[in-house]
Amino acid sequence: MTFVRVDGVAHHVVVEGSGPVCVLSAGLGMSWFDWDPVVPLLAPHRTVVRFDRPGHGLSQPAAVPPTAAGEAHRIAALLDALGLPGPATVVGHSIAGFHAEAFARLHPDRTAALVLVDSSVEEHPRVSTSPGAVTRVLGAVLSAAGVPAALGPAVRRAAVRHDPAPVALVRRVYRTSRVLRGTLLENAHYGAVAAELLALRATRPLPPGLPVTVLAAPEGSARWERRQHALARRLGARYEAAVPSGHLVMKDRPDAVARAVLGSDRSGRSGRSGRPGQEGA
Repeated sequence: MTFVRVDGVAHHVVVEGSGPVCVLSAGLGMSWFDWDPVVPLLAPHRTVVRFDRPGHGLSQPAAVPPTAAGEAHRIAALLDALGLPGPATVVGHSIAGFHAEAFARLHPDRTAALVLVDSSVEEHPRVSTSPGAVTRVLGAVLSAAGVPAALGPAVRRAAVRHDPAPVALVRRVYRTSRVLRGTLLENAHYGAVAAELLALRATRPLPPGLPVTVLAAPEGSARWERRQHALARRLGARYEAAVPSGHLVMKDRPDAVARAVLGSDRSGRSGRSGRPGQEGA
């Protein structure tokens, strides 16, 4: 466990294992320990890097609102600070799927493979006109009322069924107003980040032959399954379904996540359903 400073913000980072680099980034409001079930399956074969975005886990609060390009830069800067400049497999869960894809588009020479784990999908994102002001006021009101300390861990337990995370860590992280504010900030800028990624898709193609996997948890929602299939087609990716699994695939099916990562290889071009160098329609 260490802390790496990027753009003046201290980021909590955990590096384990050996071999080619794999970066794990979790979804909205999640922490580094949410990848715990996956790491033992990857560490014998990969150098596994997991980090907390600003306002998440143990990282300091964000200095600026999130953007797709900013999150891609964050991943690159963290790898630089860790002395891991070589190509990395970038894994993004939920909203972090936006960030991982942006990294692949903006840093193609540093991307070995892209794995999207039940990634957020927005075909027509709605962009708020003043997300920052609303977020600051709401965060201040809830923090002043003592909501994080009183309800933070309980909200986490309600959101994560049969939570395997250590109780002490959950309390340490989710009783803080910092995490509440960080989650609200990312959620408020969700639409803007999604819109920025759509624009990147039009101007910054994925690297030719890049292995891309869309690992979805479609159980119980035909609409979500259609959207995940559509994402895979658009990216020319291999589609895999993690069944049975809820949205937190890393908890429910760590084996599926590990297979998707370990099966990603620049030599395995047959993993892409689109033609090399092109994205699906």
